[in-house]
Amino acid sequence: MSEHDPDFKQSAGDESPAALSDTPSLGDDVAALIDDGKTYFEAELQFQKSRATFVLDRSRSGAIYGVAAVIVMHLALIAFVVGAVIALAPVIGPWGATLLVVGVLLVAGALLGLSARRRFKQLSTAFTETGK
Repeated sequence: MSEHDPDFKQSAGDESPAALSDTPSLGDDVAALIDDGKTYFEAELQFQKSRATFVLDRSRSGAIYGVAAVIVMHLALIAFVVGAVIALAPVIGPWGATLLVVGVLLVAGALLGLSARRRFKQLSTAFTETGK
């Protein structure tokens, strides 16, 4: 068989220079890979920026609504306390009603404060204990 025979197939080592010029080199592949990596990095960076902007916007508006809710709840509790004093005033007098409501609130505040202190103390001991 010869090169001029139509059934003749060249081996991989006998490629013509024209066929070699069509094949990308390793350097071309590496350059394309680096370009693809840069493109991916830039796209990921833009995605994360837009994601952070979205989270910041939603967090800001969520915080505003949360603060507004706390303010409204605080006003409701003030109205409840004033209403309790007014409701109890005819029964035990205005000073007695005031003292009773303030006393109940002080006891509740003290119990909540002691509970908070106990929980913070448990948290503190969890971080200060050594592995004995």
